Amino acid sequence: MWSRAVALGRLSRGVQTPRRPHSALTQLSAVLQGELEGIREAGTWKNERVIASKQGARIKVEGREGEILNFCANNYLGLSSHPEVIRSGVEALEEYGAGLSSVRFICGTQVPHKKLEAKIAKFHQREDAILYASCFDANAGIFEALLTPEDAVLSDELNHASIIDGVRLCKANKLRYKHLDLRDLESKLQESQKHRLRLIVTDGVFSMDGDIAPLRGICDLADQYKALVLIDECHATGFLGPNGRGTDELLGVMDRVHIVNSTLGKALGGAAGGYTVGPQGLVDLLRQRSRPYLFSNTLPPPVVGCASKALDLLMGSNEIAQSVASKTQRFRSKMTAAGFTIGGSEHPICPVMLGGARLASGMAEDMLQRGIYVIGFSFPVVPKGKARIRVQISASHSEQDIDRCVEAFVEVGRQHGVIA
Repeated sequence: MWSRAVALGRLSRGVQTPRRPHSALTQLSAVLQGELEGIREAGTWKNERVIASKQGARIKVEGREGEILNFCANNYLGLSSHPEVIRSGVEALEEYGAGLSSVRFICGTQVPHKKLEAKIAKFHQREDAILYASCFDANAGIFEALLTPEDAVLSDELNHASIIDGVRLCKANKLRYKHLDLRDLESKLQESQKHRLRLIVTDGVFSMDGDIAPLRGICDLADQYKALVLIDECHATGFLGPNGRGTDELLGVMDRVHIVNSTLGKALGGAAGGYTVGPQGLVDLLRQRSRPYLFSNTLPPPVVGCASKALDLLMGSNEIAQSVASKTQRFRSKMTAAGFTIGGSEHPICPVMLGGARLASGMAEDMLQRGIYVIGFSFPVVPKGKARIRVQISASHSEQDIDRCVEAFVEVGRQHGVIA
């Protein structure tokens, strides 16, 4: 009785009775600490640098004096801080507000969203488009909505994590083919002939190496085995192909690729948002069944305004895309001549292959000391033993910027014994 009275008195005076440690939380803390220590010991710990400026070729990094040359953004067309793109976003904010505070089927949609979907469909020369909060959501939302246990999905083994997660969510039969291996894909297609639908899914451009999917061969096999083709174009939309429509335009198979998923968060304004374009019936189905679409707020109007203006600029001229290609060639040729191994194709993603995780992270830090912002990539983002610094070229880089980046790589590469 006395102890209860004391406890009540403590509570009335705002004094908290000491609690015994919660055994489950203690166990969780130990598990987390072990996992985090393992990441640090492996040299794969990822630090997030803080940018104190707009995105662009030159940025300010918190804790660093002066401007830093940025070579690790997906800002391929340099539109993230383009004055017209920013102005369009501000105008949309003022006219349509910060957001709808709900999902589209409950609170409706807005005029700019419908106009942007129509513009995206026209750009990709498909029947219709549907907007998502991100391309991760577009990939997470399509497979479960479209495929059943009667169907099969055939996925490149190095597809983006969002595709892998999206495929896991569906109940279709899952077959994974070797990276870019058409023979293995054909074997998997033969194996899956008993299924109702067969959907081949691949990145158009693979983000870590910049290698391009063999879409002509994939489409030939799809025709032969009556399969559908879906490509993720996040690292192609806006700058690959004569009009920047992507790898399907680059390789001349736009009429043979059935579904395209892509992003607004890279070349097309760099803010956020993703989408699916394809047949009208598919888009109608996604509006009814796709869970990330049904249960996520629609894109904020300023994001829609920015992306819409970015598309206008892109469709008005292809000079920006051509600029990216020429600067990419300049960087690749100079780095190769200096003795570096540059992976991938002629894509603006230029992986400087190094092998060791600690080497990649150490060189990236030394590059920052020389005013160049790049990031080391290591496991689990890339396979063990294939760490690299992924350099990304933008239309906003000048030729002098490219040359300065190469010079810094040469200095740091010699310091670390990567090149002679």
